Amino acid sequence: MNFPYTLIDLTHALRPDIPTWSGGCGFNHDVHIDYADCEGEDAFRVMTLEMHAGIGTHMDAPSHCFARRKSIHDFDVNDLVMPCIVMDVSDQCHERYSLSVQNILDFDRIHGAILHGACVFVKTGWSQFWHDPLKYRNNHVFPSVSADAASLLLDRGVNALGIDTLSPDRPEDGFPVHRLFLGADKILIENVGNLGNMPTTGASVMILPMKIKDGTEAPVRLVGLLS
Repeated sequence: MNFPYTLIDLTHALRPDIPTWSGGCGFNHDVHIDYADCEGEDAFRVMTLEMHAGIGTHMDAPSHCFARRKSIHDFDVNDLVMPCIVMDVSDQCHERYSLSVQNILDFDRIHGAILHGACVFVKTGWSQFWHDPLKYRNNHVFPSVSADAASLLLDRGVNALGIDTLSPDRPEDGFPVHRLFLGADKILIENVGNLGNMPTTGASVMILPMKIKDGTEAPVRLVGLLS
């Protein structure tokens, strides 16, 4: 079959030792029935899962911050496929760096206007610490997005915002990006991986969360599509 896209996996694998907001992962993937427990020729390994919803590469729905707003299961899959851009600020980043309005204006000048309905990924380079959970969490000090930049992205008609850190907000700044994006019924994606394999413009993304009824957050398989 000739598939018209090259697929890029932007998802971190879930493991018990991955970085998380609280420090404790809450993820367990255990054997419930093993091959040797089965009789006859039909042997199966059956696993059980235990985890928090907001771990690994995951999506925040508006109901994460606002009661009676859209939950994970409310999103049609057609609304979870969109053009995407990668705003690479990794050469400037430090632990208290925040994407600024000037970054967006500079991007416009070099690459053209952001497409209406796009997903904007902010590449900070922080994912280099993914396998060092203490450094990645860093007492909740990591690159983020400023409230003014988030407001401008919404004014440009952006549908989703993703970042390669635990959150687009640092707790020391409050959670303005969550309030702005989720309050506008948009999507946030946290702990994005492999953004170095994505072009700046011209690609699309599929955001595929576990379809959890009334879910406020859900792990996603995040897939970039290159034509």
